[in-house]
Amino acid sequence: EVPRVNRQLAVSRAFNDKSLKSHIQSDPDIQWTNIDNNKNILILVSDGLWKVMSNQEAVDIAKKFKYPQKGLKQLIEKWVKRGSKDDILCCC
Repeated sequence: EVPRVNRQLAVSRAFNDKSLKSHIQSDPDIQWTNIDNNKNILILVSDGLWKVMSNQEAVDIAKKFKYPQKGLKQLIEKWVKRGSKDDILCCC
C-alpha cells in the first residue's frame, strides 16, 4: 500500500503537482552546523532509514569503516534486513 495524497498520487510524486499543493508541504527541513575536527561524519539518506534505525545507530555503523562507501553499504544492508519498504537513497 503506497501512501497517497488525496487518494491520487503517491506522496513522493505529489510534491510538484499544482492541484495537490493545498494537501502537502514541500518545504525542506534544513539545519546548519559548523563542521570542524570534532565532526567527522555526515550521513545523507532518505527518510526510510530513520523508520528502522536511530541516528546514533547509523553513526555507529558508518564510523566502523575507513571508507564511506563501505559504511553506506552496511547501512543499506541493515535497512533492507529490517524490512523497510521505503525507497533507499544514501550519499557520502
